[in-house]
Amino acid sequence: MSANEAFDLEIRDETIRLGQLLKLASLAEDGIHAKELISEGVVTVNGAVDTRRGAQIRPGDVVCVNGECVKVTSQQQ
Repeated sequence: MSANEAFDLEIRDETIRLGQLLKLASLAEDGIHAKELISEGVVTVNGAVDTRRGAQIRPGDVVCVNGECVKVTSQQQ
């Protein structure tokens, strides 16, 4: 799945941490699984691998794991 096929995921705050986003989007089963995915280098943010679990994700960012992508949107838009 490409960024063009990403489904929208709305967040209520201005940012969300990468690990939390993976759980919210059901791309990871739990925090441990999210940490493993991130450390294995299979998570991309805007097309680049990101290994920082605490990376700040903002509306407009596209996060992909193993071909499944979400585009972050905001309630405040």
